[in-house]
Amino acid sequence: MNLNSIPAFQDNYIWVLNNDDGRCLIVDPGEAAPVLRAIEENQWQPEAILLTHHHNDHVGGVKALCQHFPNLAVYGPEETQDKGTTQIVKDGDVVSVLGHDFSVFATPGHTLGHICFFSSPYLFCGDTLFSGGCGRLFEGTASQMYQSFCKINALPDDTVICCAHEYTLGNMKFAISILPQDPALNEYYRKVNELRAKNQKTLPVILKNERRINLFLRTEDTDLIDIINQETKLQHPQERFAWLRSKKDNF
Repeated sequence: MNLNSIPAFQDNYIWVLNNDDGRCLIVDPGEAAPVLRAIEENQWQPEAILLTHHHNDHVGGVKALCQHFPNLAVYGPEETQDKGTTQIVKDGDVVSVLGHDFSVFATPGHTLGHICFFSSPYLFCGDTLFSGGCGRLFEGTASQMYQSFCKINALPDDTVICCAHEYTLGNMKFAISILPQDPALNEYYRKVNELRAKNQKTLPVILKNERRINLFLRTEDTDLIDIINQETKLQHPQERFAWLRSKKDNF
């Protein structure tokens, strides 16, 4: 399969996977126009849409796409049932599209019904994990999001993480504010700065690398624990995760 990212709104990415024969699936189409342009330019034949959660910047283009392609299957969690979903999926389900199986697993936190789709090596994680950061807790708790991150962190090293927003630069500024002397963070921050200065994308990212630079995946890291201990003693990694999320909210 071939992976493509389509910019949308100010900082969204709509992901498209296509086979060599032109058949494709679309992930979280917040708007239809850029997707329709890409379909025409590449002569793709859409077969399905995957939705991770119900927010409009991820589902807003479903109706128009289904009008253009009436036979599209739309897979999404229960919270998307009024957003054009034709088949509700839940944790543990497997979706077969384009001859590939996509495992569905629940990742509550950003929303309560948020899900991810994984078909090696591709992970479509919506607004759960961003490069260098994690999604805001609009409906769920920090504990839920921590458990969701544990599920993602259990995937193979070579997992290609397809985040839905270009938030990397801001996330790395926050990370360096917490651990300003960390070599991996500083190296990645410089790289991201260079890419964004040229208006180039920082996504997708590889899980093996993300484990080095995403503080939300480093809650057992002794350097991070030492920093947190200067302010408060937290015994459990999910408490440290919550501390990070609170700091990021106010950054």
